[in-house]
Amino acid sequence: MKHEPKLVAVGDNCLDVSLSKDTVTVGGNALNVAVQWRRNGWNGRYFGAVAGDPEGEVVLDALTPTGLSRADVEILPGDTAVTLLKDEAGERKILLESLGVGIDYIPDDQRYQVMRDADWVHLGTNADERLVRRLVSDGIAFSVDVSTAHFGLSLAGVPLVFASGPDDPDIPVEPLIGALRRSGAAQVLVTCGRRGAFFHDGQAIFFAPALEIEPIDTCGAGDSFIAAFLTAYLFEKMEAEAALRHAAAKAADTCMHPGGFPQPVQPIPGWLREKYAEFIRQVEDV
Repeated sequence: MKHEPKLVAVGDNCLDVSLSKDTVTVGGNALNVAVQWRRNGWNGRYFGAVAGDPEGEVVLDALTPTGLSRADVEILPGDTAVTLLKDEAGERKILLESLGVGIDYIPDDQRYQVMRDADWVHLGTNADERLVRRLVSDGIAFSVDVSTAHFGLSLAGVPLVFASGPDDPDIPVEPLIGALRRSGAAQVLVTCGRRGAFFHDGQAIFFAPALEIEPIDTCGAGDSFIAAFLTAYLFEKMEAEAALRHAAAKAADTCMHPGGFPQPVQPIPGWLREKYAEFIRQVEDV
């Protein structure tokens, strides 16, 4: 690693299954953030959970080329998370999001001690309220992505919150930032797709536009943004606007390949189609 700070991403992973394209890629906010840290030369680790099923093995196999350790991932009874997707007019539509063993994931004591010793921890989407409160109580420096449910967690004492916002420039983003701040977040960063990103550092709002590109796949772009912004702003000590622009460039890079990070794109295996056959038939008949 070129950079010494110890970074840990905790939480979600999944198989992104595109029914429109007949492809499977590995992703999830926390996993993607950790992968991007490693790709950018930072000392990142990933703590999460998969089941002892074929889906879990696909996730674990994808970790090895990234430099992340399979041993950091817990194997729990149940099902590995799977997201079924469909493309509609160039936009990704989630048909089914099965969180599996990632629901309410809390690292064991050994992993939590690593988090206590880390320079920064990032919690992925669908983080557990108990884990958030514990990190706040223990004074651990961390961020959390609340894009899937802006106010699903108590944000009191949270150092940095990432959220998704409107990409329509006619819709003001300040009300969302204000609401997240009033909920207790010390700092708030809202990504708004093609519109760009807004960051409130506790005193003022900074903005940087997204790069104008023709994306191949937007999956994981926001996660790349998070990973790059955290290291640029916190550890490379870039000014806020410079860090936002740096992160926007990394997000744009991620849009130029399928999946949240470079990986072999697999066709949907027969066993996976069979497992979700009834649901797939229902959505294909609509």
